[in-house]
Amino acid sequence: MLAPAAAASGALFGVERSLGGKRWQLAEADDRLVGEIVRATGCPDALARLMASRGIDAAAAPGFLAPRLRDAFPDPSRFADMDKAAGLIWDAVEAKRRIALFADYDVDGATSAAQLVRWLRAVGHDPLVYIPDRIEEGYGPNAAAFARLKEQGAELVVTLDCGAAALEPLEAARSLGLAVVVVDHHMMKQEVPPAAALVNPNQPGDESGCGHMAAAGVTFVLLAALNREGRRRAAFRGDEPDIIALADLAALGTICDVVPLTGINRALVAQGLKVMSGWAKPGLAALAEVAGLEGPASPYHAGFLIGPRINAGGRVGKSDLGVRLLSTEDAGEARRIALELDALNAERRAIEADVLEAAIAQVEAAGAGGDSPLLLAAGPNWHPGVIGIVAGRLKERFNRPALVVGLDEAGLGKGSGRSVAGVNLGAAVAAAHEAGLLIAGGGHPMAAGLTIAADRLEDFRAFMTERLMGEWKSADEARTARFDGVLSPSAVTFEFCEALALAAPYGAGHPEPRFAFADLRRTYAERVGSDHVRFAFEGAGGGRLSGIAFRCADAPIGQALLSGGEGPWHAAGRLKASDNRFGRKAEFHLEDLAPAR
Repeated sequence: MLAPAAAASGALFGVERSLGGKRWQLAEADDRLVGEIVRATGCPDALARLMASRGIDAAAAPGFLAPRLRDAFPDPSRFADMDKAAGLIWDAVEAKRRIALFADYDVDGATSAAQLVRWLRAVGHDPLVYIPDRIEEGYGPNAAAFARLKEQGAELVVTLDCGAAALEPLEAARSLGLAVVVVDHHMMKQEVPPAAALVNPNQPGDESGCGHMAAAGVTFVLLAALNREGRRRAAFRGDEPDIIALADLAALGTICDVVPLTGINRALVAQGLKVMSGWAKPGLAALAEVAGLEGPASPYHAGFLIGPRINAGGRVGKSDLGVRLLSTEDAGEARRIALELDALNAERRAIEADVLEAAIAQVEAAGAGGDSPLLLAAGPNWHPGVIGIVAGRLKERFNRPALVVGLDEAGLGKGSGRSVAGVNLGAAVAAAHEAGLLIAGGGHPMAAGLTIAADRLEDFRAFMTERLMGEWKSADEARTARFDGVLSPSAVTFEFCEALALAAPYGAGHPEPRFAFADLRRTYAERVGSDHVRFAFEGAGGGRLSGIAFRCADAPIGQALLSGGEGPWHAAGRLKASDNRFGRKAEFHLEDLAPAR
């Protein structure tokens, strides 16, 4: 049974510090509101309780369970410069001036570029596409790239998922007589780049209220503005481009950029996954095949199977592979690129594993952070394409902000960091840059990047420790695991998981439900793969709970399962439904464990 989630002031089951370093707490839900949601939607009590605990009221519940793009779609004109950008692009199309797209090398950039490539081709224009090399050029536009595009005949450049902070490169473009439209979503300071048009819901003065959108979502809104401008100009000779058919690309970028799945993002992902499930685009179909993906598309497929393979090109291979894959209509070309990306992704995983092993050893040798608010690991020749992933792994494993720096032979370090709720890592890195400790650095609250001289690492560590200590001590949310309910093993059924799926899509801002189980005895545990653990528990009142714990075999949770005794244990995690040739079943994905006292 799902326990009522009211009165959650105390630690759940008395767990003040789990093996994952968390205090357990039950999410609060008002029983009266739960009943109202049930009456308004006819949904199961478990689902109503989930929505109530997440702030969804009865009036909003029907729309939440069935999000529609038409209801959530913003007016493009509310974005600063959106109509101006659409006009400039149409001017270039009608005058047959060459348009170039300059996009970031990650999934958000690739999906943004692929959307605009496909739209431009639909109106008879074949654009140039430029994706910078992560290692040679780094993030964002640069003057040399603009000069090359100018030499190739470009007269208008549209930057995608970058450009909002590129003051000097855009000045260089202007001096070349090259007009630039910026389409971005990153946070900005007051300085505005000299762009012909700047579309960014996070720029000062923008009134769209869409600052939570990924660049792929902003690009999708731009497509709507372009269609509207085309109708105004009577420019369509036949059918106008079908932008709904591109919602799968917008959804993929939205999911992979880990922006909150609320409002327009939620509706866009819901619609986009429906489009993606048709696998009509050769590139997505080829990636699904090489990844062994079966069934309708889900956020998991997008975020953990398709996204990493597209990212692999920018991390350890050719930066333009992703956009080429997502733009092609040639099935043979799509398969060749998909196979190349799959191989690069395997190479990326191997590189990542080596760097992660070295970083964990370094962090543990230093006391795994102790009282420090930050984990900092640095090593020679650590590949810049994986340091962000490794920082994320360290953050997950040790539950605190982490920065990973790869040092080259000249003593120059490239670093990437990931943070936890309540600790603004980007602001701290920007402050370190302003203090002269970094060559470059900045970011947003949950992630940051930097360039540093090797001989400044310890000074930087001291600065960051002092700067972040107060935020870390106050970051209760990062040290608290909140659960949507308490279950018994007998309640874990395929049908129960199906009911939870009605509130999908899940993702950032609306995470998959987490549940806790009390007083379980471990009956089986086995290491599988490189560092996963399969297990089975038995409940105190009967019932069996089996599943897997990922990437934890050598961590405290994995060691407790493998050699920590039968228990009893309190366990927490997510439920997954599986429907294949072996039957329909529910599986438990363990995320945390605590001894029952």
